Amino acid sequence: MTTPVDVRAPDMPFVLFDVEVAEIEEVTPHLRRVAFTAPDLDQMTCAGRDQRVKLFFPLPGQDRPVVPVGREWFHDYRAIPAEHRPPIRTYTIRRFDRSLRTAWIEFVLHETGDQPCGPAASWIESARPGDRAALLAPNARCAQIGGWEYAPPRETDYSLLIGDETALPAIAAILEGLDPDVVAHVVLEVGTRADVPPLHSVAKVEIDVVTRSGATPGDPGVLLEAVRRAELRPGRPYVWLAGESSMVRGIRRHLVGERGIPKADIYFSGYWKLGSAIE
Repeated sequence: MTTPVDVRAPDMPFVLFDVEVAEIEEVTPHLRRVAFTAPDLDQMTCAGRDQRVKLFFPLPGQDRPVVPVGREWFHDYRAIPAEHRPPIRTYTIRRFDRSLRTAWIEFVLHETGDQPCGPAASWIESARPGDRAALLAPNARCAQIGGWEYAPPRETDYSLLIGDETALPAIAAILEGLDPDVVAHVVLEVGTRADVPPLHSVAKVEIDVVTRSGATPGDPGVLLEAVRRAELRPGRPYVWLAGESSMVRGIRRHLVGERGIPKADIYFSGYWKLGSAIE
């Protein structure tokens, strides 16, 4: 993929970059951090702590994905026959350094048992420095950037961050960006304690971790029960909630119906869906 500069107009919030894997780090047994770089990645920006981007992966036999560019890229992408369409998935920017022209993204390595990995997961499992991908990311020339959600109202007393391991990169980035006077409560679901990476923050942070103890990843009841048991702080929380779709829906219903938290104070997102892929 070659991205001409003239398709990066100031009114385009997201633009494509032809990126290369620079470095790979195993953060935990099931969390892999990949550094992506490109000569023009200084034209990218991040607008929020939980900034979402999209990655396109090459098909078997390709050294890089073939991705349409321009304003109608998604329409053109969907028009590609399925067998020739590069896989696309959504991720969170864990860190971005414009001076280094490098963006770091963390990937959860799912345990699939006897089931084959999907094309994106297979690429991530076997990725090596020098491998190519395409990154759809915020355009530094655009004044209005979307794709991020963590924005507590001024009257918030504390942040309640809830998620499974797919939400870990966003939660970690949110915690690192909090001010010292902010209070945050994290309720996190992982496979084992070894799957919890170092979480750094200068804020006042309480972290509750629940392990699945053999339960299937995506079981909607594991994290819901942990949230039911959690003793929430007094005052007005701002809730940031992400993970498996049905789990997210169940926890949101609990927070609204049983905890009395207004819907307007809850951001929620289904990052993945058990049994299917989400673009």
